[in-house]
Amino acid sequence: MSNQKSGLKKITSMRLFMPIVCLLVIIIVATITIPGFLTISFQNGVPYGYPVDVINRASELVILAVGMTLVTAASGGQDISVGAVMAVAAAVCCQILSGGEVSVNSLAAPIILAFLAALAASALCGAFNGFLVAKLNIQPMVATLILYTAGRGIAQLITNGQITYIRVDSYQIFGSYIGKFPIPTPVIIAVVVVIITYLILKKTALGLYIESVGINGTASRLVGLNSTMIKFLTYLICGILAGIAGFVASSRIYSADANNIGLNLEMDAILAVALGGNVLGGGKFSLMGSVIGAYTIQALTTVLYGMNVSSDQLPVYKAIVVVIIVVLQSPVFQKALASRKAKSQAAKPAAEGGN
Repeated sequence: MSNQKSGLKKITSMRLFMPIVCLLVIIIVATITIPGFLTISFQNGVPYGYPVDVINRASELVILAVGMTLVTAASGGQDISVGAVMAVAAAVCCQILSGGEVSVNSLAAPIILAFLAALAASALCGAFNGFLVAKLNIQPMVATLILYTAGRGIAQLITNGQITYIRVDSYQIFGSYIGKFPIPTPVIIAVVVVIITYLILKKTALGLYIESVGINGTASRLVGLNSTMIKFLTYLICGILAGIAGFVASSRIYSADANNIGLNLEMDAILAVALGGNVLGGGKFSLMGSVIGAYTIQALTTVLYGMNVSSDQLPVYKAIVVVIIVVLQSPVFQKALASRKAKSQAAKPAAEGGN
């Protein structure tokens, strides 16, 4: 019996336990409220259904959550400009592909060139944020507020205030499917991003350095770590990942819509990090926890849409559910729960002794 209790305690104390439980709860609610939620059908070898839609639509959010996790861990703050950076990257990419035209049916430049230009633009945005936070010690939320406010205006300037359409199949595959391959291309891109980031963090000392700087930047400097450069790198990486997400988003709608690409995704990315069990004040982090959190957010969004909740009401319901989940995961709540449990266990022997 004691072995079972210790085994159960070991499972529940795992960092990914609560994020997985939250995701399962959302799936169970969806299964009860939406008929055929778990049903997957195939048409011409391509899968369709709510599960596929959740996994596919969450791709951009997963990519953003990876970058947001690193930024949060290193600086103890969040980059609220990632949605706007997505719009900038999409604008640069589509403008190069269209050759400055509003709508094209053939490419004016190779896709790889446009992609690299989009990454360069997003990296520049990330470097700007990193310089303000790491070098000038400006609070992250304030520093990234600049691009959050101006980013979409920059994207509008790049596209001359127009929505640039790229009606070319070779570009659209990055937001849909590669021929009859059953896995959506955005999912493949998200998986590759997660794997590469995970390997870099595990096979190098970067992950340990990020955690050290996030826990105590002063102590890290005393032991020889360049905390300024490490923080700068996390914002640079976050900017590049936002550029990749913007590329996928623009391919999905085969256009650069500066007003809508990445809209409000920065908030979903922050929520994904929180739902993944990561401390928003910085320090130790769980990359896989954030990925699970991203899928949880997207599953919640899909469920609410499936229950005929309008887009205007969606943030209200999402906020209620997220607040409940975050409170359940909060250290204060966990400590109070553990304290109450300890008191009840201490009271049992006393009651038995009295009898």
